[in-house]
Amino acid sequence: MRNNLLRRSSSPALRAEWITLAVAGFLLVCCNVPFWSRLVAVRPLTAATWPGFVAGFAMLLAGFNLLLTLLAWPYVLRPILSLLLLATSLIAYFMNQYGVMIDVDMVRNAVETDRGELRDLLTFKMLLYVAGLGVLPIWLLWRMPIQWRPLARELLAKLLIIAGCVAVVLTLALGSYQTFASVARNHRDLRLLLTPTNYLQAVSRYLKRRSQTPATFMPIGIDARLAPAWSQRRRKAVTVIVIGETARADHFGLNGYARDTTPRLARQAGLINFTNMWSCGTETAVSLPCMFSNLGRDGFSQEQAQAQGNLLDVLRQAGLAVRWRDNQSGCKGVCARVPSEEVRDSRIAGVCPQSGDCFDAVLLAGLDQRIDTLDRSTVIVLHMMGSHGPAYFSRAPQAFKLFQPECRSVQLDRCSRQQIVNGYDNSLRYTDHVLSSLIDLLRSKAGQVDTAMIYLSDHGESLGEGNLYLHGTPYVFAPDAQKHVPALMWFSDGFERSFGIDHACLVARRHAAYSQDNLFHSVLGLLQVQVKEYRSALDVFAPCRRVA
Repeated sequence: MRNNLLRRSSSPALRAEWITLAVAGFLLVCCNVPFWSRLVAVRPLTAATWPGFVAGFAMLLAGFNLLLTLLAWPYVLRPILSLLLLATSLIAYFMNQYGVMIDVDMVRNAVETDRGELRDLLTFKMLLYVAGLGVLPIWLLWRMPIQWRPLARELLAKLLIIAGCVAVVLTLALGSYQTFASVARNHRDLRLLLTPTNYLQAVSRYLKRRSQTPATFMPIGIDARLAPAWSQRRRKAVTVIVIGETARADHFGLNGYARDTTPRLARQAGLINFTNMWSCGTETAVSLPCMFSNLGRDGFSQEQAQAQGNLLDVLRQAGLAVRWRDNQSGCKGVCARVPSEEVRDSRIAGVCPQSGDCFDAVLLAGLDQRIDTLDRSTVIVLHMMGSHGPAYFSRAPQAFKLFQPECRSVQLDRCSRQQIVNGYDNSLRYTDHVLSSLIDLLRSKAGQVDTAMIYLSDHGESLGEGNLYLHGTPYVFAPDAQKHVPALMWFSDGFERSFGIDHACLVARRHAAYSQDNLFHSVLGLLQVQVKEYRSALDVFAPCRRVA
């Protein structure tokens, strides 16, 4: 059509090889700023190193061009390049904005992102990235006419181009092998920063795992039973396990942080603060199922965790009632076989704003009545919204916003680092309020039931250190801020007597190194559940248990 918006007759036709070379160059130059920045950081650009940078750029350009040449066919090239450019523009935004690295776990996080998390991530700046790095080059791509050869000649041209690219890659790789090998071996994070190969590989691995035939579900703890000591108890026990979100240990006032982010917890009699606790992963999708499994971080995989039972299943099999309450993005399969409820969309005055997510106090709503009406000993898991970013400002009511000014935007680059920290610390002060309120509630019930609380954050958070934000950095590269998490315990006097807990012993061991690997075995040991999967060496309470 003469008036077609995509009319290309006014522009000179280009061969497909020039299109692929231009796109390869565009991806390498405009969409890989984090990669080049990291490379310069680990190998500073000097008179002695610049030839290596030129060789590396040429080798990557030839490699990218080789891959795109394989896709350069009529009716195929434009659609595929359009999808590639659009996806790369989004990846480039998140990598530049938050310093994230792309691996299979990050892809899983993206797939499992719910509407609330997605709302926090949608920004005007992201639209600008998509427009500049995606829509504009796509528009140019479709406007530019491509001149195709007859099939035989087109095939021959592609073989020559591929051969040329292979020759360039091999020549440069062999000529600078020692340099390239050294950099690649010592800085493996670079491969997670090179786009689009990083996300294409990660998506491929994710889809491969999803396409595998699900393993037959294997229950664990089928022999679980309560120890004989339970027959001597005349009172029910209520154990509340609180899973925090994105709390980092070094910002807890209890751990010596310069700011008093935990004023109420600091005044709680009997509270035990474990200062040296480490997470299983750097994102909820890993840490949450990992801490409730018996696999441990070294043996954990999503597929295996989903194919077998977990701590909650064992507790239920033993005869305890188990309930899960969630104010977050779900339990990641952990609560699949126990009663659960979502409270995130509740509309309770005072804790649930008219727009946005409920504050974490919603998890305590009705909890006192539930304890009053329990028909047997129960374990309740509360999954907090905690300090989930980037919207730290929305995680606490105004009354808890002591540190000002705080960042009021999800575009963290619009705020100073101090404003970001202020917003994050305000969210921790609210976590302090919720946990302390829970302890007060449990203490008030201690005359009728034995009560206990265990708090453990799923992972930490980066707040701009090293130009990293949020979480989800691959564990081997992640800073301690994303792995060192707060952990707290509180027990009523009756609970300690009934379950033989040596409080002074636990206090003396509060600085010992523990991880989320300990949760599975510690809860079983604490509640005196006998099961073959239990390992006393991983039970925090084993050295501090009084023998009746």
